[in-house]
Amino acid sequence: MASLADPVTALSGVGEKRASALHQLGIDTVGDLLFYFPFRYEDIRTRSWQELGDGEKVTLKGTVIAPPVVSRFGRNRNRLNIRLLVEDLPIVVTFFNQPWLKDKIVENSEAAVFGIWNAKRHSLTGQRLIAQAEAGDAGMSPIYSVNKHIRQRTLVDLIHQAYEKYQPLLTDVVPEPLRQHYKLEPTAQIVHDMHFPKNSEDARSARRSAAFRELFLFECRMQSLRAENNKHDAGLVLNYDLTAMREFIQTLPFELTNAQKRVVNEIVADMKRPRHMNRLLQGDVGSGKTIVAVLAIFAAVTAGYQAALMVPTEILAEQHYQKIARLLAPMHVSVGLLTGSLAGTARAKTLHDIATGRLNVIIGTHALIQDAVKFAKLGLAVIDEQHRFGVNQRRELRRKGLSPDVLMMTATPIPRTLAITTYGEMDVSTIDELPAGRHPIETAWLKSNQTGPVYARLRAELAAGAQAYVVTPLIAESEAIDLRNAEDLYERMTKALPQYHVALLHGQLKNQDKNAIMTAFSHNEIQVLVATTVVEVGMDVPNANLMIIFDADRFGLSQLHQLRGRVGRGGRQAFCYLIADPKNQVAISRMEAMVKTTNGFVLAEKDLQLRGPGDVFGDEQSGLPHFNIADPVGDSAMLEVAHATAGQIFKEDPALHAPDHQGIAAYLAELKRRNQYFD
Repeated sequence: MASLADPVTALSGVGEKRASALHQLGIDTVGDLLFYFPFRYEDIRTRSWQELGDGEKVTLKGTVIAPPVVSRFGRNRNRLNIRLLVEDLPIVVTFFNQPWLKDKIVENSEAAVFGIWNAKRHSLTGQRLIAQAEAGDAGMSPIYSVNKHIRQRTLVDLIHQAYEKYQPLLTDVVPEPLRQHYKLEPTAQIVHDMHFPKNSEDARSARRSAAFRELFLFECRMQSLRAENNKHDAGLVLNYDLTAMREFIQTLPFELTNAQKRVVNEIVADMKRPRHMNRLLQGDVGSGKTIVAVLAIFAAVTAGYQAALMVPTEILAEQHYQKIARLLAPMHVSVGLLTGSLAGTARAKTLHDIATGRLNVIIGTHALIQDAVKFAKLGLAVIDEQHRFGVNQRRELRRKGLSPDVLMMTATPIPRTLAITTYGEMDVSTIDELPAGRHPIETAWLKSNQTGPVYARLRAELAAGAQAYVVTPLIAESEAIDLRNAEDLYERMTKALPQYHVALLHGQLKNQDKNAIMTAFSHNEIQVLVATTVVEVGMDVPNANLMIIFDADRFGLSQLHQLRGRVGRGGRQAFCYLIADPKNQVAISRMEAMVKTTNGFVLAEKDLQLRGPGDVFGDEQSGLPHFNIADPVGDSAMLEVAHATAGQIFKEDPALHAPDHQGIAAYLAELKRRNQYFD
């Protein structure tokens, strides 16, 4: 019995060798082939040579008036010439490096050729022969991504064959009410009009329906994964002490914002449920994520469990330790610090106190996930700046203890479109409000020949007792790129500011040297820190009031915003100067956006528009899913609808028993069968 899950070898002309070539394109089944959509279309309507402009792409149709001739030149290069009578004009058509076409061209027969017109010579540089069936449609020719083993023509022929045979098996997965409401095509129509559109309007309509179908199925998979996690990964029930929580909040030296109160309620309610918490806490620089994490940590402690906080650097671990120990002291909570530099008897004692439960809260770096660390009763794992840790490192901390609840934190605001796709199986809490009294950082963009006011401000801030960061993209001078570099800036700053201590910090220093410099800066033993982006996270120095970024156009918006967030933490007005001579509109737009707003979420959306998701997060680290048709940025409104509707379906019918949901159930079952469910 035929099925869309049939291997491509079920089609005539597909043996093991061709199946292997198709596999490289991600095509293993007939279904894969039918949903392997073109990335663009070419207009192949036949036109008269008399209306053509020079260099125009066109399809010309005529009669072959001489035998085709192949001639060779150079190494592995050849040309195929044919003479074609088009209307009343004999023209020469030349194909380069396509000698196999000779067997497809017959003298005195008709041929249609797509290529580039040379008006002066009345000749055509052929790109491909147009098949009779293709030439007979309304002129829309699909163009597919192919490889050296699979040509366009081969792929088109296979898709035609597959559609003819398997078209009746194309069932719908998007429920009928949803399709009607949003005017979406059924699956069979999508496949037909994507591959064989009659006109551009049909192609556009099919693409819109195909994109929604793809996003909707992705969201259904995310909802299914979430349900699977909750079913198989029963979490701890952390029955926290609400009275103690209220007492602790009363001891805080500041009032929580409404946003902080909202996300704390979301987190502790999740901790109390009998399912495993897997939540992302995101907030802008300075929004108060740390105190939210401390409240979650204290809730876990009142429930009788330990809590761990893992951060990317030792200096940040030390800062968090000092701050959290001070905050929790009135509640008699014991807090410990575990980093790579802790050694000897001090390390042994800390490990013993963790294992016996004498320490309620443990702050540390990746040292927390070493085999020697045994928790007595770990109930909550908090991971700060989660994108700085690899997937395996995060997983190792989750495996400690009794399958603890997990709270991941990031200060890199994530646009909603990316939060939905990247963290679709997680719950996301967002702090979208800054604490009262925080002054927006004054930001200015100046050209490299306008730095006078920058140095004047630097001297004024230093004279007032403040500290400053000076950031540049490079460590050492490069002949290839004319950028200021950290070593050169360090020398110039040292000479210009002899009365102050200037230090140089970059990623190639040993960890102990980096930690020593950052510690000295945090204690105001260093007044000016010349650095690369190593200071992007892990620096919390309230006395640092000025950020100067050279060659700022070389950084992405999110990175610039993180760097700017290193200052303005002490209550005084802070300043950020962007020194840049941008050479293109994208770089200019980044500078203008930085000056215009200090809202990290607005900047993250702008960065996404300017650079795309892979460049913002890095393809390796982002975990972004690959979509064939849909664009989660360009189709963000569609993504929102897909996210909401999939969530509603799984809430009302988690087992997918309703007739309208059978297509979704079949799709998920096929993913499981092919072991692609958890990819």
